[in-house]
Amino acid sequence: MMLPLLSFLLLGQAAAAQPRSASPQLGPPPKAAPVDGPIEQITFGPIFRQRFMCAPHPMGELDYAGDALGSDCVVTGGVAGTSGYMKFYRTDGKANEDWYGWHAEVLAPVSGTVLGILTKPENNVPGTMGPPPAGQIRILTNDGIVVVLAHLTDFRVKAGDHVNAGQTIALDGNNGAARNPHVHIGAWRQRDAVPLEIRWDLRALAATWDR
Repeated sequence: MMLPLLSFLLLGQAAAAQPRSASPQLGPPPKAAPVDGPIEQITFGPIFRQRFMCAPHPMGELDYAGDALGSDCVVTGGVAGTSGYMKFYRTDGKANEDWYGWHAEVLAPVSGTVLGILTKPENNVPGTMGPPPAGQIRILTNDGIVVVLAHLTDFRVKAGDHVNAGQTIALDGNNGAARNPHVHIGAWRQRDAVPLEIRWDLRALAATWDR
């Protein structure tokens, strides 16, 4: 299980090494400000209705505010009742449709206003990384935190909309600097581009997954 996860840690590195093209829908994120003291945290609600696993980006690995301290999250399946074991895809993972997360509904992890959306209709073949930028959405919370979710497709909201935590905002895709279907999520303070560490609301996860 750990070998596939290691590949997700490299996704943002490839993106950061290439220029981030601006979009009329959504411009590039700011460079992450240095964090000299304790790392601040933000608590997110679930981004999938299914169980998922995340691989975090450690401090200093990536440069951009949306990447620094972000996480790459993948839906898991393969468990039925008391039998089976968690895995990312049903057979060999060579087709996007084989992955449990492919086109799964992506939920807003916070409430706020949609700052902008960047669409990316092209899909990558699993195992082959595409060029950045990824299809993404940014949400601004009432307390000035920008939350980005990337590698999305089929958006269900638009710029200027208010979204509530738990609302469906898009579907899980495989575009941009990605090798397989997953969602990248990150957050930073809008006023100074300081990145935030992600924590998960475990009570909200339990309520969502047990439906």
